[in-house]
Order: sequence, then C-alpha cells, then structure tokens
Amino acid sequence: MKKANWGIIGLGNIAREFANGFAGVENACIKGIASNNLNRLSEFKKKFNINENYCFSNYQDLIDCKQIDIIYITLPHSLHYEWVIKCLNKEKNTIVEKPATINFEQISNIKKKILSKNFFFAEAFMYRYHPQINKVIQLIREKKIGNLINMESYFGVNIMEKKTLFGIKRKKKINEKSRLFDKNLGGGAILDLGCYPSSMSLLIASLKSDFKDVVLKDKNVELFKTGVDINSYTKLVFDNEFISFIGTSFNKNLGKQTRIKGDIGEIIIEDSWHGNPSKIFINSKKNETVNIEAKSNIYTYEIEIFSKNFLENNYEIEYPGVKFNETFLNMKILDNWLN
Repeated sequence: MKKANWGIIGLGNIAREFANGFAGVENACIKGIASNNLNRLSEFKKKFNINENYCFSNYQDLIDCKQIDIIYITLPHSLHYEWVIKCLNKEKNTIVEKPATINFEQISNIKKKILSKNFFFAEAFMYRYHPQINKVIQLIREKKIGNLINMESYFGVNIMEKKTLFGIKRKKKINEKSRLFDKNLGGGAILDLGCYPSSMSLLIASLKSDFKDVVLKDKNVELFKTGVDINSYTKLVFDNEFISFIGTSFNKNLGKQTRIKGDIGEIIIEDSWHGNPSKIFINSKKNETVNIEAKSNIYTYEIEIFSKNFLENNYEIEYPGVKFNETFLNMKILDNWLN
C-alpha cells in the first residue's frame, strides 16, 4: 500500500504525541524530522526509527527534501507564519498546529499564497477528525434537538496556581519569558486555547444555515502584567441568527465542555477537544447518553485523513476537517477578540 511520507518540524511535546499516532496507521509514515535541538533530534530519531539521512538540524533542509510529501509544523506560535510561508514557497502540502498564525494580517498573506495551487494547507485542529464530532453533526442534522438556537463552549485550565498537600491553592511562580506569557511569542489563552471554542462555533453555526459574517459582542479580556490575556470571554453573533458564548482561561478550570441548544433540547459534549471521555449527552424529549468508541491516540484520525487526501490528490481537506476559509474567519475572530 502506498504511504504518505510525513516530515515534522519542531520536536516538542505535541510532536511526540502526534508521532505516536502513526502506530497502526497504514497509509502514512514519519519519513523525516527537523529540530535545532540536537538532543531532541537524536531522541526522536531513536524512538521512531528515523533514517539518519532524513534527520535535519535545519528546517529548510526538511522542506527541500523531495521524499517528504507532507510537512507538519509544530513550532511555537510566533514561528508558524515564517515556516508556513517557506513550505508554501516550495509548494509543500502543509499542516500547521493551531493557531495557524498569530494575527489576521499573517493569515491574509497566506491566503494570497495558496490561491490556485496544487497543494493543501490546513490547520491541525485534531478534535475535528475524532468520531464524536461526526456523531454530533449527525444528531444535529437529525433534528434531535430541533432547530439550533445557541451554544456555549469553553476551554480553560488553571496553570497559574497549584494545590499544596493540604489542598490549599497557591500561586505559581510564572516564567514571564515562556511562550505562554510572552506576547511577542503569541502567548495568551485566546491563541492557545480560545481558538478551539471559536472554531467549534463556526462548525455548529454552519449547521443552522449558511452565514457570511460574525460579530463579537460583550468582550471581556483580563490581561496579565506581560500583556497577554489570561481569562477571556465573548459572544459570537452570526448573521444567520446563531449565537455562541465562548470562554478561555489560564487561571480558571473552565473545562472542555460544549453545550449546543435547540428549540426542543440540547447536546452536551463532555470533552470537546480530546474525546476523553468520548461521551455525548442528549437532553430532549428522550434523554440519551452516547458513548463513542475511539482510538487511544486522537492524532491517528488526523494523520489518516490528511494522508488519504494527499494520496487521492485532494487539495481541500474533507468535511468536517477545517477548510481554509474557516481558518481565515477563525483568525479574524481571534484577532478581534484580542484587540
């Protein structure tokens, strides 16, 4: 069976989890890796049995490698744009970790690059390839909760406090130069976590009816002393009359739940982003709980679908994957939320 050869740029924690997702995948393999951290490069090479000829300390060398079919970029947010552009200049199929860029200007420039090109560019929201999303779409289309009205979606983790042995919360000492708290590095909760509920909102709103625009109202953004947001909320008002309330935080455990309301009930996704547990509650005329059987590594689905699209010469990722127009609008939302 023909396989898509993947190359990974940046070998941090997400890259490691992603690479583990190749186990058992029949239509893809990790062919090459690139990192300027030689220890990580060596460790990754050994763990995933990468040929020495495809282990690069220079990112550009991986991009230039003709044996690599798909590049996966998992660098810090502030480096996404630079290396996406370099991949697209070489007409490489490119997957970039969320958020695709750190502002609307950057995604607008990328849009100019990908018009009428025979390669794909996509943002790697792994939750969109998990089977629980297909189930949610099915339930909505079957009118299990009637006509869509609004939704609430959150992603927040308290990384600024820790509990002592006695259960007392204490503030952590924050490294203000870390990527999460450095504005120049694309830090802050909105770009790191808030991009998930905003992207989910775009998907669910489209199931009500087509829309052209969305307006942000009731913005509430709490800033840390470094200038990054740490606790933020807003209301998305779509021009098809759908409304979404979204929130994200670095100092509150908001969880990962999404509640989608219709005129005869609601759907609750317990863990919207990782499917752990993969459980959907339907509160309607008949209350139901749907448990989804899923693979142990959420990235496996993403790898399989992107590889399938490459092998079939599809240059726009199949539904419900994130298409470019959605990435473009999502970045516009995030930019407006931040500013």
